[in-house]
Amino acid sequence: MTGLFATAAILSAAYAVFAILLNSVGTVILQSIVYFRVDNVTASTLEAFKDLTIAVVSFIIAAQLPRFGLKRSMLAALAIAGAGCVLVPLADVFWATQAMFFCTGFGFALMKVSVYSAVGLLSDSTATHARLLGIIEAVFMTAVVASAWIFAYFIDPTDAASSSWLDTYWLLAALCLVAGLLVAVMQIDESRLAEEAEGKPASVAFREMIALVVLRVTQIFVVGVFLYVFIEQGLGTWLPTINHQMLGLDGQIAVQAASAFALAIAAGRFCAGLVVTRVGWFALLMGCFVGMALILGVVPSMAAAVDGRQVTNWGDVPFVTFVLPAIGFFMAPIYPTLNSVVLSSIPPAKQAGLIGLIVVFSALGGTAGSRMVAELFSAIPSADVLYSLLLPIILLAAATVWLRRLAQA
Repeated sequence: MTGLFATAAILSAAYAVFAILLNSVGTVILQSIVYFRVDNVTASTLEAFKDLTIAVVSFIIAAQLPRFGLKRSMLAALAIAGAGCVLVPLADVFWATQAMFFCTGFGFALMKVSVYSAVGLLSDSTATHARLLGIIEAVFMTAVVASAWIFAYFIDPTDAASSSWLDTYWLLAALCLVAGLLVAVMQIDESRLAEEAEGKPASVAFREMIALVVLRVTQIFVVGVFLYVFIEQGLGTWLPTINHQMLGLDGQIAVQAASAFALAIAAGRFCAGLVVTRVGWFALLMGCFVGMALILGVVPSMAAAVDGRQVTNWGDVPFVTFVLPAIGFFMAPIYPTLNSVVLSSIPPAKQAGLIGLIVVFSALGGTAGSRMVAELFSAIPSADVLYSLLLPIILLAAATVWLRRLAQA
């Protein structure tokens, strides 16, 4: 048990580094607008550099990672991400942030497939799989909260032209190094994957991954993943900008307040673990969809009542600033629950391929969600844009119902 705990802790730490990097995109979008003076649509390309890279890399190499080795893949992921972090403060130009998110996306594709595959090796039951994955994802979201506060610490609220926020990346490069050292000493038995990958041509492994696409349960599952990430990234990426442009919060408070979204997700995942065995995963998720829809239904009218004055201290922050992030509490159980239900039903040797598909459609959903919100913000510069996210919630609920029927067949 001690060995399992240590391994899970190291996996969580390595994965958490990417939580800080990936989920800084909302903060970096805001800083790019005020520091590099790019427009909203140009700033939204950062999401594409991150997510499209994740999608392409996952699709091409996910099925090959068992052959290369999970541990080596994690080390490569941290090295690539660390190099991207070093580039940003050295170059001090907008394209460097694009390059950094490219490196982060590349590294995350390697890291997520490796971590999820490692959970499969460490688990001997669906319950163990769900518990380990839930813990790792909860730590991930806790790191997302930390991300906002780490960046906010380096942002100078009195000078938009200050380059002090770029110093954040020296700290992040150091975290990549520390996580790499931890992974280097981590003990994990990959023999099962190595034996099954041995003698199997790379083309066969790739075809096996593609073969999963024809399964109806896989199709509905990846659609559900796409829709969930569409909603999460559409909200999470642009929440600092919503706080700044629509609620009048200054840059530092806007970023700090946005961390409430990730904190709500972390809290929701911890709480879901306590109730899912009592109410069942399906009833839990249906209740979550209702909660999400209710929050999106009331926030626009609350935001419209804000007087628009510049908010420079926490005492003047409007209440609606905390209502919208609360949607994260209801979103929290959806992603890890759907993942555990499907992944625990297939052999570990085939999980890397399915995880690759999960990462691909997660990345595509993130890019689509962020891009759609960016375009809608330009066309509808008010909180009414949030009503557009009700449609993917309805579709996600329908996909969950369908997935349950297939699982019971």
